[in-house]
Amino acid sequence: MPNNSRPTSPHLTAGAGPTERQAEPLKHQTDIARAAALIADPSRARILKGLADGRALPASVLAGEAGIGAATASVHLAKLVEGELVTVQQRGRHRYYRLTGPDVSAALEALALIAPPLAITSLKQSNRANALHQARSCYDHLAGRLGVALMRGLLERGVLTGSDGIHRPELAVRDRPSSYGHDSQYELTGTGRAMLAELGVDTDRLPPRRPAIRYCVDWSEHQHHLAGGLGAVLTARLFVLDWVRWGLSPRVVHLTDTGTRGLKRTLGVTLT
Repeated sequence: MPNNSRPTSPHLTAGAGPTERQAEPLKHQTDIARAAALIADPSRARILKGLADGRALPASVLAGEAGIGAATASVHLAKLVEGELVTVQQRGRHRYYRLTGPDVSAALEALALIAPPLAITSLKQSNRANALHQARSCYDHLAGRLGVALMRGLLERGVLTGSDGIHRPELAVRDRPSSYGHDSQYELTGTGRAMLAELGVDTDRLPPRRPAIRYCVDWSEHQHHLAGGLGAVLTARLFVLDWVRWGLSPRVVHLTDTGTRGLKRTLGVTLT
């Protein structure tokens, strides 16, 4: 398992990374066919895509995303829960569903790389596709142009060290688009801790049961964006500050005017 203990040095690092099984799951006995069968149904695939931003949603909303009735959605959701791709939580009279974890979202992103694109037949679909490229969630952290620009700002201001955030396919050993990265090791510096503290991010209180610092190779930008515990906590803080807001479509994120000024002032981040 990753080393999640508090480091004694002023640097916070990604540590030893994922376990052998997590890093190379195809070398182990895993029931790929079962997971693939659950995702293969078009309605279930649309439900999973609707949950890919990490939020918990009620069955009624997911039925709308999938274009199916409530009763049919309940059947599909029960199968996804049984298959451990989705979890369910009771909130009063309603049940809320969310992906089991970021690995499910990463798997969906990876499948999207080899899946044929859906035909864009309306202005609404075109606008949503452009919005996803501009700024989106990758489970619980930021991706797209905004996520990559944020990573670049963290590196240029010395918050993180270890690489330059550029994905070079010709030099990559294990890194692939739409997947967690492994070829680079990023560290949080002492200066970075102080800068993030000014934003209200306490780096001593990152989620304990996940790597503190990870990165993904962004599928649309083919550069690194910040993931892991730090990526999740920083993203959550940007929502609290109202620097980013959820869009109307699943996963779409909008940078607010306040966020545009704030990110430029603190991290030199500009989004064109």
